[in-house]
Amino acid sequence: MKYLHLLCTLLFGVAVLLFFGLAYPHHLHYQEQYQLFLFDSSYVWETVRLPGGVADLLGRFCTQFFLFAWVGAAIIAVLLSAVQLLTFRLISHSRPLREGSKWEAKRQQAEPCADAGTALYGLSFVPSFLLWLFLLDENALLGGVWAVLLTLLAACGIGKMRDGRARRLLLVAAIPVLYWMVGPVCVALVAVPQTLKASPTIWLAGVVALVAVIPVLLMAYIPVPAGRLWTGIHYHRYPTVIPVLLWAAALSVLVIALIARVCHHYLLSRPQRLISGILCALSLVGGFCAIWKSSNFKAEKVMRYDFMARHQQWNRILETINAEKPNNQIGVTVQNLALAMHGLLAGHLPEYNQNGLAGLLPDVERDATSPLPTAEAFYQLGMIAVAQRTVFEAQEAILDFQKSGRCYRRLAQTNLILGNYGVARKYLAALQKTLFYRGWANETLPLLGDEEAIARHPEYGRLRQWACKEDFYFSDHVTPEMLEALFFSNTDNHLAYQYLVAYYMLTGDRERYAKLLLTIDH
Repeated sequence: MKYLHLLCTLLFGVAVLLFFGLAYPHHLHYQEQYQLFLFDSSYVWETVRLPGGVADLLGRFCTQFFLFAWVGAAIIAVLLSAVQLLTFRLISHSRPLREGSKWEAKRQQAEPCADAGTALYGLSFVPSFLLWLFLLDENALLGGVWAVLLTLLAACGIGKMRDGRARRLLLVAAIPVLYWMVGPVCVALVAVPQTLKASPTIWLAGVVALVAVIPVLLMAYIPVPAGRLWTGIHYHRYPTVIPVLLWAAALSVLVIALIARVCHHYLLSRPQRLISGILCALSLVGGFCAIWKSSNFKAEKVMRYDFMARHQQWNRILETINAEKPNNQIGVTVQNLALAMHGLLAGHLPEYNQNGLAGLLPDVERDATSPLPTAEAFYQLGMIAVAQRTVFEAQEAILDFQKSGRCYRRLAQTNLILGNYGVARKYLAALQKTLFYRGWANETLPLLGDEEAIARHPEYGRLRQWACKEDFYFSDHVTPEMLEALFFSNTDNHLAYQYLVAYYMLTGDRERYAKLLLTIDH
């Protein structure tokens, strides 16, 4: 039975790994690009000084590895498998409601086998599946998973101690400490009284009351809305969203512990293997079906286009759009940019799905997601100042007020091209404190102020030449006058020409198109 359980846990972990590695990799990339983990004491202190900060710090640390999808998938698989094993360990230590009862005597007289906790092994997957469902939301933060995991570690540690005064005092002392480390999700610690020999009713009520009173005491001292002290500060990117699935995962631990405590009276050893197998099968099959049905694969496709544009994978984009034409705004924007980079936009525009002018250079929205592909187009066109403003505003629109490694890198590049070396140095200095952007920052720093090196650079030198030399008013709606100014300031800017012709084709402006051809001929 033990090896069968380990096999089920292993299969669960492999399923999580394959799901996030194959079916959901760009959700992981999405998470990584909206945070900037710094190996800096000030950054660490600013994170841990709020309730739940330790779990949030661990979540941010792990999320930086999501830059590589398979590494991120492995991290999530390990965390969810650990939650399942700790849940099983906790319910395995549960005690019957009334030791010495006839049901307990009858159970002990039966053939020796695993206890009720083993029979309920399948239920130990429930918190992990709920956390998996929670992580399907691209705005769910990994700190929430760490909060549940740390709570279970504390619960199992206290539950392993011998019942007595010291154990109960430790339980009371652990609650405020754990609240500060992981936030209100520590309410799952109330599962510990289910392992006491005596009736846990009084202790259960006391633990719940203590968890409830802590936010009341902190309201006057913590500069956050009072409601977030009850629902959690670092669990979801949207401050107003209550992470229902995360709370369901935490509270399910208590429910499963109560079920195990009750079942000690009624589960004899003979049917335990059958019950364990049925529950395990139902939990796994039901969980996998819920995961597949709740997955947002449409969002995954959109994130894939954004990821390819971020890493300038123009050939891969062409292969993707030839296999499946995109029908969303971000996909069409990236499609047209890749076509223009290969000089195919003007000649092959009608062959691909278009979204009017919104698919060419969309109006800049006030959010953190949709402006980034548009900013990539601005950057490649040579509209460096516009790209810089768009990226900066996208970063400031991140709802949990974090910074972005992707945005910091692009802001360093735009300021370098525009000659704002002091500002570029500020962004590069921050990136030097990261794990995966440090190498690029160290390579870029020597370029600051070196005009000859910038001119020789294959990307920065070209974009500096293409950039507009004269200021002009830019609105959120791109006009043909802007593209004309960009092209005629440097007629070698083939990308601006591609976009200008595409603009005329989408608007049906034959007169301007004819004038453009006439001007080029002369």
